[in-house]
Amino acid sequence: MARGEVLSAYRALLRATRKSFAGDTTMLNASAAEIRKKFEENRQVTSEAEIQRHLEEACEASHFISTMIVQAKLNDRGGYEVKPDKVHAGATLEVPSEEMLRKSG
Repeated sequence: MARGEVLSAYRALLRATRKSFAGDTTMLNASAAEIRKKFEENRQVTSEAEIQRHLEEACEASHFISTMIVQAKLNDRGGYEVKPDKVHAGATLEVPSEEMLRKSG
């Protein structure tokens, strides 16, 4: 398995999180740390089949982050606004409860 494929998957995940969590430093840092942790955990994997499985999972995760996550932003009125992009067309919107938002903030 080419090292380049692994690095490409790693960078694709980072790009997806940078786009989805733009402006949210906490989520950007947490997601980058989690991505790095997962790749480090699997650094010693040598089985081609297992490497391929991990690459497919990374590709799926990147796609999910890019197309299924929309960051809500607090507006001037104290509510949250969601502005989905074209890539989110057809996705089902799940709005978190106020309680969940308070816990995460």
